[in-house]
Amino acid sequence: MSTPTLLPITDAAACCAPLTRETLTARKADDLARSLKALADPTRLRLISIVAASEGAEACACDLTEPVGLSQPTVSHHLKVLVDAGFLSRTQRGTWAYFKLVPGSLDAVSRLLTSA
Repeated sequence: MSTPTLLPITDAAACCAPLTRETLTARKADDLARSLKALADPTRLRLISIVAASEGAEACACDLTEPVGLSQPTVSHHLKVLVDAGFLSRTQRGTWAYFKLVPGSLDAVSRLLTSA
């Protein structure tokens, strides 16, 4: 069995780049953790992507159950979590609820993921 060859690290900064550019305050860490927890579900990520890809970045709840293959009450629960976390807004039109991506709501998560 051969021993793997280790390549020398020529740029220590590239190896150990910080995850963020500044230290998170306790408040920012709590807020970000709450946001990440809301997003840390495959169904919720799909719902956000479906709403964002819909015309006008808005979708009726009636159009969201089939694509994710879940019951209406389950989809409603996931949508409520996303609304409570500030990613989606909800408006009522007659008997139907419409959901829209809140502008800028994914910015903090995006900055964290792309700042490295």
